[in-house]
Amino acid sequence: MESGLSEIGSTKMFDGFNKRYKHYSETLGCSMIFSIYFPPSSSSSRRSPVLYWLSGLTCTDENFIIKSGAQRAASTRGIALVVPDTSPRGLNIEGEADSYDFGVGAGFYLNATQEKWKNWRMYDYIVKELPKLLSDNFTQLDTTRASISGHSMGGHGALTIYLKNLDKYKSVSAFAPIANPINCQWGQKAFTNYLGDNKAAWEEYDATCLISKFNNLSATILIDQGENDQFFPDQLLPNKFEEACKKVNAPLLLRLHPGYDHSYYFIATFIEDHITHHSQALKL
Repeated sequence: MESGLSEIGSTKMFDGFNKRYKHYSETLGCSMIFSIYFPPSSSSSRRSPVLYWLSGLTCTDENFIIKSGAQRAASTRGIALVVPDTSPRGLNIEGEADSYDFGVGAGFYLNATQEKWKNWRMYDYIVKELPKLLSDNFTQLDTTRASISGHSMGGHGALTIYLKNLDKYKSVSAFAPIANPINCQWGQKAFTNYLGDNKAAWEEYDATCLISKFNNLSATILIDQGENDQFFPDQLLPNKFEEACKKVNAPLLLRLHPGYDHSYYFIATFIEDHITHHSQALKL
């Protein structure tokens, strides 16, 4: 492994391994931790495709690895799960930890343009730095075959990153994504602080805006949403995304689930469907 990348944890699960790594990120200007689940089939002679999982507000790389149970299906399908953190950490910018929905744990998967938050470049970290780090260091991964998924803020990240990089990802899915951030409080707060007042810049990180420009899709977009999700009516707005998809005939499967909330209990219930969705796009 290249200098600066170190393994800090390893746990066997479904015959594969959850592993945690620490490295210095040039993009973010701080040390970062990410997790990978390597399925048992993973080897340099039989490289595993990659499913990136982007987590939501307040999360680290650990929430999904510990709570989702995704490893069972990933092990069977032979998909590696790559789970990054949700923001830079340890930079000690004034106000970075004042609220749960901005700053630390709330990177929103964009490249900030405001000087104070210039290190918040999670978009470049996910799209550029992390895939290169993986391909340089893990011969058992095939980073040219990749899909992307996420939850809430991470669902927003997955959708926007996928739409702007259709050449890099075979498919996308999301649980309860912030699907139209320019029209909800979470998005407006984050975008104002990270991107300033230029609304055109905001639209570059809004899936509902982007689908009108980037809609030559090779796979259906899968979104699961719980109907008992406290954030469903005001913050997530999947119906707005659905309307935008219909206008351009973009293939979307939006499933509403009675009784389910915004938690990892909901994710764990339906994660196998998402792994199957991506394995089909990755032609496993």
